[in-house]
Amino acid sequence: MPPETVRIGFTVSKKVGNAVKRNRARRRLRAAVDEVAPFHAREGYDFVVIGRAATVKRPYAMLVNDLKTAFKRLDDQRKT
Repeated sequence: MPPETVRIGFTVSKKVGNAVKRNRARRRLRAAVDEVAPFHAREGYDFVVIGRAATVKRPYAMLVNDLKTAFKRLDDQRKT
């Protein structure tokens, strides 16, 4: 695998709810990451996105904003 590849994993535990809720949370996170990662994820790193119970009900625009903030904070930490 080339070093400039970005790999993103998703995990949603049973604490989120039944299989329907976990899958919905995973799909929402995957869609948000697909929108944000090409512009904000730094190449050559692996990321793990963890779904929480609030992921299912959180407005999609807020999920996207949360991911942008997380990627920015990670980038800021790498620079220091």
